[in-house]
Amino acid sequence: MEQIIETAPSVRAPHVAGAFYPDAPDALENIVANCLTKAADTPVPEAKVVIAPHAGYVFSGPIAGTAFKPLAKRRGTIRRVVVIGPAHRVGFRGLATTSADAWATPLGTVPVAWDALRTLLTQPDFHVSDQVFEGEHSLEVHVPFLQQVLGEFEIVPILVGEASPQQVARALDAIWGGPETLISVSSDLSHFLDYDTACKLDRETMKRIELLKLEEIDGKGACGHRAIAGALALARRHDLRITGLDTRNSGDTRGGKDRVVGYGAAAMEFAGSARLPASDREQLIEAARFSLRFGAENGRPPEAELGRNLSPSLTAMRASFVTVNIAGKLRGCIGSVIAHQPLLLDVITNAYKAGFGDPRFPPLTMEELQSADIHVSILSTPRPLAFNGEKDLIAKARPDVDGLILQDGNRRGLFLPSVWEGLPKSEDFIRNLKRKAGLPMDYWSDGVRVFRYTTESFGAPFAAAEAAIETA
Repeated sequence: MEQIIETAPSVRAPHVAGAFYPDAPDALENIVANCLTKAADTPVPEAKVVIAPHAGYVFSGPIAGTAFKPLAKRRGTIRRVVVIGPAHRVGFRGLATTSADAWATPLGTVPVAWDALRTLLTQPDFHVSDQVFEGEHSLEVHVPFLQQVLGEFEIVPILVGEASPQQVARALDAIWGGPETLISVSSDLSHFLDYDTACKLDRETMKRIELLKLEEIDGKGACGHRAIAGALALARRHDLRITGLDTRNSGDTRGGKDRVVGYGAAAMEFAGSARLPASDREQLIEAARFSLRFGAENGRPPEAELGRNLSPSLTAMRASFVTVNIAGKLRGCIGSVIAHQPLLLDVITNAYKAGFGDPRFPPLTMEELQSADIHVSILSTPRPLAFNGEKDLIAKARPDVDGLILQDGNRRGLFLPSVWEGLPKSEDFIRNLKRKAGLPMDYWSDGVRVFRYTTESFGAPFAAAEAAIETA
């Protein structure tokens, strides 16, 4: 009879316990709990991707806690976490994982999802290399946070060497999964600059992340720039919107300010289902009211600046449209197609333009405002829609979901998803969109390009500050 020999699963022992975080279970649990407890509540409860730092917990733990805290509400739902970050100690090409069957920390062991890794190992730039993980901390420091907030889960560890955003995106897309899968991107920001210089560079890096400008992020701004770029490439493809949650440095958390390291936390959520907290919606509606009231009283736009202690949703780089209706009829609608300023300021700017700068209508009067309704739409980043001719475009347009931008040469027309209410048939929607672009309704050419986006929309009457905010 053939003897069957069973081999014990291999476990990767912690490499930086006692250095980057405590090696005693109680002490580790306490410091993680403290970072989570002190972290501010974030406005992104259903993140698909998080970005968090990977320095020692006394330095970056409070910022990491901001990214990981909301995940506790999805304990039992998230069963797999792809942890991806940069290799600091050994250079190599492509992407790598370990041969281990589980990863250990002082809080216990986490099994490795080898079914996902076997899928990745079919890619030519992905390989197993325990050597590149020797002494590496970028992935390991995320694991105790994930253990504390998620309980039981599997890990897919990926180190990124010299790899393009496309290589990283291809790997992440292959194991993208559904609600059970979270992607945790590990990266610090600037390194060893003086405090003021670091603050400026880190703010710019987080702004580029929110704007999905993966081509403008490099090693000076983030050591995990390759992993971030791959995640941003997928954010474009999957229509994710990104919110920077916290940006600080070691001068804020511990240590001097002559030579600091920057840390940032961010969350990426599906734009089509994203919803701001009610308090943030109310603040945006009130900002639009303020702008319209100021314009009616002074004949000019207000000069607005961001205040302190604002929700990250309000300071995130976003494109918005503001619509003013009276008695159910359009009275003004102006907005931004591409994000270029914080959402709160964008709403203030566009509210004034909708009331007093829409060339289709005369400026609003204060009397009209008293019976007006205000609607705010937050746009996701437009992405190209592939189609083969007009019939295919009509078939691919999603009623009540898609906002569309149609371009041909220097002609351009935009419809918000709300336009589907009046034009519920895709054929009519596309024909009228061409007319909006200044083209004949029966026009077509091979030069037509169309971009798709989604919106989060809500509104309230101008005159009733206490009125409930509509949702959509």
